[in-house]
Amino acid sequence: MASLLFCGPKMAACGIVISIWGVIMLAMLGIFFSAKSAILIEDVPFSEKDIHEDKEPPQNIYRLYSQVAINCFIAAGIYVAVGAVSLCQVRLNKRQEYMVT
Repeated sequence: MASLLFCGPKMAACGIVISIWGVIMLAMLGIFFSAKSAILIEDVPFSEKDIHEDKEPPQNIYRLYSQVAINCFIAAGIYVAVGAVSLCQVRLNKRQEYMVT
């Protein structure tokens, strides 16, 4: 029978810890980008053209803020998936400890 176990207990635990950190960090960044925090303007990918050719000055920058916020939420979702896989690996490792071969 094929096993779905592909990483050890320490690597799975590390994956859970990193996933929890990633979800918290990226969710907070997504919230702050959604709120259009001025301190994060350096992380918004805009050019001089975006500023000078905009008919309604802040709208183009606000659109870029929203795009970065969505990217942060997508990355947080990927971390949730990685955390779920790591949790399954921890469970499979614990189950394998009790199996008699």
